Amino acid sequence: MPAPLTPADLARLPLLADLPPATYDWLLAHGERRTFADQQEITRPGEPAEYMMAILAGGLQFFRMVNGQREPGFRLEAGQISGVLPYSRLRTISGYGVATGPTVLFVLHRNLFPELEQVSPELVQRLVSAMSDRARDEARAQERDEKLRALGKLSAGLAHELNNPTAAIGRAAQALTDRVQQQPALLTALVQHCPSPEALAALVALAEPAGTENRGGFTALECADEEDLLADWLETQGVPDGYRLAASLLEAGRTREELEPLAASLPPEARPAALAWLESQLTSRCLLRDVQEASGRISTLVSNVKTYSHMDRGAEYASLSVQAGLESTLNILSYRLRERQIQLVRDFAPQLPPIRGQVSSLNQVWTNLLDNALDVLPLGGRLEVRTWQQGSFVQVYIIDNGPGIPPEVLPHIFEPFFTTKQAGEGTGLGLDIAQRIIRDHGGRLELRSQPGQTEFCAWLPVLS
Repeated sequence: MPAPLTPADLARLPLLADLPPATYDWLLAHGERRTFADQQEITRPGEPAEYMMAILAGGLQFFRMVNGQREPGFRLEAGQISGVLPYSRLRTISGYGVATGPTVLFVLHRNLFPELEQVSPELVQRLVSAMSDRARDEARAQERDEKLRALGKLSAGLAHELNNPTAAIGRAAQALTDRVQQQPALLTALVQHCPSPEALAALVALAEPAGTENRGGFTALECADEEDLLADWLETQGVPDGYRLAASLLEAGRTREELEPLAASLPPEARPAALAWLESQLTSRCLLRDVQEASGRISTLVSNVKTYSHMDRGAEYASLSVQAGLESTLNILSYRLRERQIQLVRDFAPQLPPIRGQVSSLNQVWTNLLDNALDVLPLGGRLEVRTWQQGSFVQVYIIDNGPGIPPEVLPHIFEPFFTTKQAGEGTGLGLDIAQRIIRDHGGRLELRSQPGQTEFCAWLPVLS
């Protein structure tokens, strides 16, 4: 049998130091000593949170569940107090608590807190102050974790968005290299047959890709037929790989009707080299256009990320456009929208006045609301983002046609750690953080839901 606890054992804890003897006597009479072996589980997710736990020896390592896996949370050593404290709203344990080394706890049931307040108001005040400090620290950590969680989701989409134009640039660069290497041989073969200056001028004139309006508007079947006809004609002009050239020439908007006068102006021996040179020039121009479009897409994505994260400014409140933040967030989430084939409807009010706020914080709100909507929407669902001015407020609506939120869930939807997602899929903090950010901006966040329509509305005061 271990020796019974003494007032000196409790007094070694900073929060329990220098208390009147009667308080120690009450604690020892109503509390309980518990011992645990190294790595023994002390708490488990889903268990009721019933005890204040003072660590007399050893320590506690807490783990949270993420995607079904344990991830280290925080660690407490001897001398610290954890668990439920007076006036705490914690009802259910959310993670695992594991002993680090042989561990001794002094535990006190929460039902005894009202009596403790009568016995020692001073100790209750200390515990409440410690709980407030812990709550502030946890709130900051939660916000950081939620931002990192959102960033993790966004980074996957961004990687996909950046991969497409990057791959397109790589393919175009390789094709351009091949075309450039062919140019000297094609030019030599062409000038060897001494085409007339007029024929060369006509050839150069056709080396500029036609506009999309001059490409005929053919259907896929008509394009295949045109390609076959052009390939056959090219072979009559002595071109050995007519089918390869035909596809590129038609893609650049050059048809047989345009090429026949050119061929007629050239010596027969010069036609294969001239048509091959023309195809190479047109394809190179098209590839350069593709590189420009792909690099422009990358620049747009970088600009969106910069706007989204507010990288070019500090965390101060400033005049900002709600619409710009919504657009950058939607662009960042565009991969998920396409992946789920979501019908996105933008309904932005014209000449919306600016508000005073923090771009990065508000973009976190839009990310949480949009991300939640995407999680519940069916494939091909509808998502509406709407802005409106109502008096001295700007309203931002996020509306989805998902299954809706059950009536019994609605009263709890903004509570910290409350989530309807599977274990490990959500922290239950996104809407709580969104609501706090909107309140910090002097606004409010409202929710209405029924089957087939869920509507969040953020009210933000107009910059005065």
